[in-house]
Amino acid sequence: MSKTYSISELASEFDVTTRSIRFYEDQELLHPTRRGQTRIYSSKDRVRLKLTLRGKRLGFSLAEIRELFELWDETRSGSEKQLHLMLSKISERKAALEQQMKDITMVQLELESAEIRCRQALEELNEKHPATTK
Repeated sequence: MSKTYSISELASEFDVTTRSIRFYEDQELLHPTRRGQTRIYSSKDRVRLKLTLRGKRLGFSLAEIRELFELWDETRSGSEKQLHLMLSKISERKAALEQQMKDITMVQLELESAEIRCRQALEELNEKHPATTK
């Protein structure tokens, strides 16, 4: 018999809330069996939770993660189709991150320019109206 897990065991292991795990179940990413009202998670559910959390960290949507799982489930051992989709998703994510890095660099330059203008304006004000000391 393969190892099973309770919702609280998985929540503790992966440092997520039980509510998050139930949400992933609602999104059809996890498929626990039930014993009465108790959810029983399989080793497969544990791996799926781990991959879901990793996918989220990499910026994948839950719909994209579910799509990858569905392709994997079609063959039980993965497929060329799944690998091509994953490579495509990775390329898209990398392009988005590169654009975000360019955007951040541009904002930093704009902030530096604004800071310089503000400091120059303050210097000019101080030269025209020096502060009086008492």
